[in-house]
Amino acid sequence: MQLRLDALEPHLTKGLAPLYVVFGDEHLLVQEASDRIRAAARAAGFTERSVFTVERSFDWSSLIGASQSMSLFGDRQLVELRIPSGKPGKEGADALKTLAAAGNPDVLMLVTLPRLDAATQKSAWFSALEQAGVALRIDPVDRAQLPNWVAQRLA
Repeated sequence: MQLRLDALEPHLTKGLAPLYVVFGDEHLLVQEASDRIRAAARAAGFTERSVFTVERSFDWSSLIGASQSMSLFGDRQLVELRIPSGKPGKEGADALKTLAAAGNPDVLMLVTLPRLDAATQKSAWFSALEQAGVALRIDPVDRAQLPNWVAQRLA
């Protein structure tokens, strides 16, 4: 499900989706949206947090293992995946499809990506993530809307 940034707060008050994908070029807004999701997850009892950043030799099996493992004390877990390049590769695409299909109620996934082109948004891995949870696309603030945006932020 696609969601606009201004609809995030009302969505979070209704309850959490099992997976969130936050992507866009506005780094501040991506960070703030991710912070809101993290805060809602903490409030919902997701007290453990694991952060993974995809680099050249990333071990996708460690991510899958972390998303399937249970804590000794049964705490719910937030698993955060950061893909700075926006391209997970073939092995990563397969792992992301597996994670999207897993549906573990004790694990909340948060995936952050840069701005994605149309072809990437239509890829099988992105579609699987979008169908399993919520995709939050952060569009740049238009130059004409910037004064109003700044005024809203200051208010």
